[in-house]
Amino acid sequence: MGLTYLHTMVRVKDLEKSMAFYELLGLKETRRYDSEAGRFTLVFLAPPGQEDAPIELTYNWDGDDKLPSDSRHFGHLAYGVDNIYETCHHLQDNGIVINRPPRDGRMAFVRSPDNISVELLQNGEALEPAEPWASMESTGHW
Repeated sequence: MGLTYLHTMVRVKDLEKSMAFYELLGLKETRRYDSEAGRFTLVFLAPPGQEDAPIELTYNWDGDDKLPSDSRHFGHLAYGVDNIYETCHHLQDNGIVINRPPRDGRMAFVRSPDNISVELLQNGEALEPAEPWASMESTGHW
């Protein structure tokens, strides 16, 4: 029996805000499907060169009031990054709260506009602890 990873789907309340968040992480839109009959849009985004590992954003045109205000039941998405400090700095400069700073030079958490927790992991070995990250407190939850 073969098994192939296809995608992870998350529902979003504001498609444009969510796409902007994932694009800041470095994901690119790979395909889109609009359903007039179903009144929804599916947008698939993936890291460049990893189009076989997409996230699917599902946007219901008429809104989705049943989306939880805290999507922790989902768990989290995880992405490896080449430099965790540069990535967190870039996100922070663009208004993203670093909920769990990379104090250890290895791991950080941020949240999407829809409260999807996203874990960022340093590719390879952890970086040496560095300021301002080493002494930065966590904010909120992830």
